[in-house]
Amino acid sequence: MIVISKYLVYKGYLGFACYPFVFLKSKELKKDSVLLNHENIHLRQQIEMLLIPFFLIYGMEFLMRFIQYGNRHVAYRNISFEREAYTHETNLDYLKHRKFWSFLKYLRSNEFQSRT
Repeated sequence: MIVISKYLVYKGYLGFACYPFVFLKSKELKKDSVLLNHENIHLRQQIEMLLIPFFLIYGMEFLMRFIQYGNRHVAYRNISFEREAYTHETNLDYLKHRKFWSFLKYLRSNEFQSRT
């Protein structure tokens, strides 16, 4: 279910997922299939992990990455859940073929992502 709210979406972001909702900053973003696919990947991750453990691990990994890189944006981009979502957001069939807990390979990966 998509919810439009410019007040709930953090400044500098277009949307976020919190099962079962996808929150978007504006109505026009409902047409952005890449953004929606990115957020749907997060919804699948949340279902697999159950909601509370997902957000706890997400937050702990963000803190670890922030300590590691010293930059909030780089830390965010290197969270395993985000790595998976950004890597596959343009593949609109990804969720049809995605294996259970696929984000784990991005947790173990030492590949650094610094692009925006």
